[in-house]
Amino acid sequence: MWDYISERVIKEAEYIIETGTTVRACATHFNISKSTVHKDVTERLREIDVKLFKDVRKVLNINLSERHIRGGMATKNKYKFTIISQ
Repeated sequence: MWDYISERVIKEAEYIIETGTTVRACATHFNISKSTVHKDVTERLREIDVKLFKDVRKVLNINLSERHIRGGMATKNKYKFTIISQ
């Protein structure tokens, strides 16, 4: 694997662990696609650093388990602001 890819993968992983952010937010922060971040932290990272991979996996699993709650809150807020503004 090329060095710049390895460096990017490690930076993404460290960012996700430090902030507990989602793949989407990480992609926005680094100005790359969600698909790239997902491939980096689920496939490429395993080959580079197994411990870092396991730590990122924990954060991603938490985000996955909370996804339905965040979606519900977003919908609630959407309609809450729609009613107020009308």
